This record gives sequence, C-alpha cells and structure tokens, in this order.
Amino acid sequence: MEFTGERIIPEHMKITNGMLLEHLARYHFAIHYAKGRVLDFACGTGYGSNIAAKAKKKVIDEIIAVDIDPETIQYAKQHYYHPSVRYITGDVTDPTLPSSLGQFDVIMSFETLEHVSQENEFMDNLYDLLKPGGTLIVSTPFGSGRGKPTNEPFHVHQLTEDEFKGLFKGYKNTDFYYQKGVLIEPKRKGIHYPIGIAVCEK
Repeated sequence: MEFTGERIIPEHMKITNGMLLEHLARYHFAIHYAKGRVLDFACGTGYGSNIAAKAKKKVIDEIIAVDIDPETIQYAKQHYYHPSVRYITGDVTDPTLPSSLGQFDVIMSFETLEHVSQENEFMDNLYDLLKPGGTLIVSTPFGSGRGKPTNEPFHVHQLTEDEFKGLFKGYKNTDFYYQKGVLIEPKRKGIHYPIGIAVCEK
C-alpha cells in the first residue's frame, strides 16, 4: 500500500530509524496524560493510538483516532486494531468535528501543525474538542517561521519557537518541552532542540 505525505509505518522501518524513534518517544511521553476519552488528531497509521490503548487500558475509556487519508485509516484498522480505538477519516480543520465528535479529556496531535495551512481552524478545533480541565499535547518541528519556505516537501511551513508558544495563550496553563532524538525535557541552555511540545490545560 502506498501512502501520501509523511507516514510512519513501524513494521516497514528498522528499529534504529531515528524518525521512528522520535515518533514513538512522543507517544510514550503522552501516555502519562492519557485517560478517559482520548483524541489522537492526525493519527497516521494508528500505531500510537494502539500503544496508548494498550498501555493505559485501565484508565482510557476510548480513543478516537482521526486522519485525513482514507487509505491510512484503512491500514490502521487492519494493522492496529484495538477494541478501545475507533479510527475515523476526517480533516483536522473541519469546523463540524466538535459537534460530531464531542469533547475529550485528552487530545494528542503530533507533527500536524506544519502540514496545516488553516492554522486558526485547526487550533480552534483543538480548543473546542477539549473538555474544560482537559489536557492537550501538541508537537511540531521548529523552522524559519509562518509563511516561509521549508526544505520538507510536505510541510506548509515550520513555526519558530516564539510562534509556537504564541498559539496557546487561551489555555489556563501551558508547559513547554523540547525534543532532541528520543530525549524530551524542559529547555536547557546550550542545546539545540529541533522539536517543541506543548502540554496545555484548558
């Protein structure tokens, strides 16, 4: 099966693949927060939803996993089935999603922002889909900034660190973490982090 865009398919990759390890690290980081009703927004091939469902099966009620590509969702259903996970084809900028999906205790959306031209619609959906008191975990690679070209063919742009931080002012509390390889930690001086992660409480 061929996929459009950037897709992580663990069973087609070596365990030493750096991109695979980075993606797995983000899901394992987010597992700490996962509980109740969980949304995996832009879930890709579904491996992350499956990981979370297995790891937190005692505290997760259900995971709704949404991706824009029907073939990818079909792959997820075939390869990463779990009784607590429901895979759905959908656009993360679709304004009808909050009314059709309801609200969630936890939302995870990793490496999505850089693919989205309708940033405001995406951010509005994240906020509206999250329950009051719920937790949002979002990651994105840093780059030259909004509207500026990037070397990545499937990226609309890559935000600067300040632009990324500015997206979450409407939340009650936000903690920022930084990723370099599999390491995810609060920012330390003298280290270049290519990826930022926001953990927000509504």
